[in-house]
Parts: sequence; C-alpha cells; structure tokens
Amino acid sequence: MDVGGCRLWYWDTGGEGEAVVFLHAGSQSGAGWGYQQPVFAHAGFRTIGYSRRGCWGSEAGDPADPGMAAEDLRCLLDDRGIARAHLVAIALGAFYALDFALLHPQRLSTLTIASSYLGIDSAETEYAEANARLRPPAFDALPVEFRELHPSYRAASPQGLQAWLALSRQARSGPAIVAGRPFPMTWERIESIRHPTLLMTGDGDLYAPPALLRMQAQHLRHAEVAVIPEAGHCANWEQPDAFNRVVLDFLARHAG
Repeated sequence: MDVGGCRLWYWDTGGEGEAVVFLHAGSQSGAGWGYQQPVFAHAGFRTIGYSRRGCWGSEAGDPADPGMAAEDLRCLLDDRGIARAHLVAIALGAFYALDFALLHPQRLSTLTIASSYLGIDSAETEYAEANARLRPPAFDALPVEFRELHPSYRAASPQGLQAWLALSRQARSGPAIVAGRPFPMTWERIESIRHPTLLMTGDGDLYAPPALLRMQAQHLRHAEVAVIPEAGHCANWEQPDAFNRVVLDFLARHAG
C-alpha cells in the first residue's frame, strides 16, 4: 500500500463483516497479531493489521519526512474501501489511534486501547510525574522482555518468550521512524472522544499499570475498564484467550 513516500505492508482477512484494524506496539510489527487474526475473523469480523513506517515489511521512507501515522491509517482504510473501522491499539499504536479518533471521528466505530500511557503531553504535570516515577532513566536500558513481559510468562512459557523475541528482533531493521502527530495530546482532547471505548492493561504492566489506567479512566469517563491477570505490557500475546474474550465481548455489544 502506497501512503506517499513509502509503501506499507498489511494483511487483510477479507470478508463481509465490520472491519477491525490492529495497531501494533513499538517493540513489534503487524506480524505480531497471530493470536488475534484467526479468532476475530472466525467471530465474523474483517480483520486487518499493518506495519507502520520502518517496521517489518514496510518501507521507512524519508526519516526527515516521516509522515503522520494517523493519516497512514486513513490511507489504509481508503485503500481497502473501508468507511468505518473498530480500532484495537496496543502501547505506541494507541498514540496514533487517539490521533485518528480526533482527526477522523466519522470513520471510527469503537476504540480499544491496551497497555498504553497514551502519549499525553508533558504539560499535564500530574500524569507526567506519575509516568516518571514508573519509568526512571535506567528503565530503557533493561532488556525488552523484562520491560514488556510479565514474570509469570517469562518463567512458564520459554517457547512463547523466544517466539515473541524473534518477532521483536525482526520488527525493525533500521533506526526507528518517529511518526508525526497532529497536535499535543491533552486531557481536554481525550475528554472530547465520545466513541465507545475499552481501556485495558495487564496487572503487571510496567508501562501502564492499573493505577495509571484509573487515571486515564477519569478522563474517559464513558470507557469500560479491564485488567488482564498475569499479563504485562503485551496481554494480546501473554494471555490471548483473556484478551480476545474481553475485546470480542466489547465489540459484540457495540458492533453495528
């Protein structure tokens, strides 16, 4: 798919059902939804995933002109002939799902945000200070699997751990492409979103623990909230049955 300046890789199960588009985390790519693709398609949804610029299968384009991720998503919907979609976004992907919700509200059916600190502007000082306490400067130097996967998963699922690491290693072959955003994300803007919304996290998520989720829910007062037991930052991979069940139940109540 050509988004102007580069081509993005995507997959699309097709079908006549309502579209569900998955937006991946920063440590992964569009190839990381293997536990969701067949399940959501079997539930009757047209299920789509893609890799953002510079991630596996997609071109990086010009790093000096990284485009706007929300507009790349709009290009995807246009290319696939989709008028409206349900968005299921995890971690960094949720930053761009929020941008899309504000830029193109008429093209959004529902919004699911999993394990994300949302990219809220640092001017929101209480929230910024809470995030700084969660992730001190040394945090980013820790191994990615320590930062993102629950200790129970790392201890009990060696094969799953290695498969996740393989996907993470292949997710990016060069420097990260930092996509543009249309405006600073403030609580005032978040509060203007009125689409049915599901907020999720894992009980062991080091980026967006339940306490941070509760802060987010104060500004998305109409949102449903779910916490997945024994999951870290990647509940869709660590606890896929629970993740899929919660999201599909939410979609069943709001589809159509």
